[in-house]
Amino acid sequence: MAKAFASTADLAEKKVRFERLSDNAYSYSAEGDPTSGVIIGDDAVMVIDTRSTPVAAQDLIRRVRAITDKPFKYVVLTHYHAVRVLGASAYGAEHIIASEGTLELIRERGRQDYKSEVGRFPRLFEGVESVPGLTWPTLVFKERMSLWLGSLEVQFLHLGRGHTRGDIVVWLPSQRILFSGDLVENGATPYTGDAYLREWPETLERLKALRPRMLVPGRGDACKSPAAAAKAIAGTQDFLRSLVAEVRKGVRRKEDLRQIFRRAHGALEPRFGRWAIFEHCMPFDVTRCHDELTGHDDPRIWTARRDREMWRALQAE
Repeated sequence: MAKAFASTADLAEKKVRFERLSDNAYSYSAEGDPTSGVIIGDDAVMVIDTRSTPVAAQDLIRRVRAITDKPFKYVVLTHYHAVRVLGASAYGAEHIIASEGTLELIRERGRQDYKSEVGRFPRLFEGVESVPGLTWPTLVFKERMSLWLGSLEVQFLHLGRGHTRGDIVVWLPSQRILFSGDLVENGATPYTGDAYLREWPETLERLKALRPRMLVPGRGDACKSPAAAAKAIAGTQDFLRSLVAEVRKGVRRKEDLRQIFRRAHGALEPRFGRWAIFEHCMPFDVTRCHDELTGHDDPRIWTARRDREMWRALQAE
């Protein structure tokens, strides 16, 4: 019997952890669901990754409002995936920040991604009717930008391609706290369907060079020590390199995609199978990896139809 498509069977409510990391930085995580970050400056609040819908954003807003009445001035998109950005309108922020690469992705595949991810994550998209449309940035940069929230400097860095073309990290240099987006996962499987797999580990080397004291990952709880941050980075690199190595074996053997998927799943499951969304990610991950290793340098656009056709082809008994 084929496995349930993506996360359609994952309907259990997750327990939220809202953790204070410093006087300014907070992490909002929920058992492997997408993690958001919050920075509270002298005069404003910044939200990093917005939740999936305006309805879903209300719990984060409620928790911030228990701490401060400062206005939500900035929303940051660490990258473009609907599950992370479509809650933006709930904050009424003056500015939405993203990289040039992320803006390009919204233009190129924003509408397809919206429909694709709603189909993959029905629990996370509860209240999807509250989404007013695609989330568009108002402040865009190429490689580096800084803002000051009063006396607190916040840096935005595009360190290279990885999870997507446009990934950025948010860095508090005075506190060495890093918000990585999905470039780094903590106890969750990296989704590589829109990734640059051969570049991602090297992008993580540049991220590692920042030597974060704490790290808020794309999924999973905050890493609250340098050792925990280094472990999450290394674990993400290990998964990526292992995935590429296994898929490359199949390509060299001239196996078809279904054979490659089964081999790679079997090889990676003992080490990574307990990570959140492993079963969800693996078909997408293997497909994109196969594409990249066979000449598709840029990720093909996922649509709701392509998602399910791929899933049936790889998961059918």
